[in-house]
Amino acid sequence: MQTLYKLCLVLMIVGGINWGLVGLFQFDLVAWLLGGSSTLPARAVYTAVGAAALCGLPGLFAGGTEEQP
Repeated sequence: MQTLYKLCLVLMIVGGINWGLVGLFQFDLVAWLLGGSSTLPARAVYTAVGAAALCGLPGLFAGGTEEQP
């Protein structure tokens, strides 16, 4: 299960970088790499990033049970 969460984190980072590029420079890196935003590979990446974000939502609300020194 740890591997799944790491994969989700990587996908969320990819999505965040892509959105940052879109916001700052109006440049969609995923679309550029995969031949346009409406191609099947690009849509698959967008879907995977969205699914990873949904998988990461429970971690946002999980309370830390470990004490910090």
